[in-house]
Amino acid sequence: MQKVTGIGGVFFRARDPVALSQWYAQHLGVDPVTDVPWQQQAGATVFAPFPEDTDYFSHSDQRFMLNFRVSDLPAMIAQLERAGISVETRAEWNSPAVGRFARIHDPEGNPVELWQPAG
Repeated sequence: MQKVTGIGGVFFRARDPVALSQWYAQHLGVDPVTDVPWQQQAGATVFAPFPEDTDYFSHSDQRFMLNFRVSDLPAMIAQLERAGISVETRAEWNSPAVGRFARIHDPEGNPVELWQPAG
């Protein structure tokens, strides 16, 4: 069986695509689409549909949540907070086997999870 080799892109609607792309580039380092796409480091990618009634997402009407791997979660949290971005952490999100998590929302209210994998 042929299998996909990774995620080739994340596409979603935005009220202001240019401003939202700039926000992701400025605060998370995700470069907007240009001649050369954003290059990411190799690592685990989780693909996990959740039940319709999950309370894991921030709001019941949200259909997706981005999850980005980070190498230093405390440094990323400090960077975001210096920029005036509210960061949520919860002890129950963390797992010695899986890693540590934090959550932010982009300017359009989309949840963005930051994940520092274990080890």
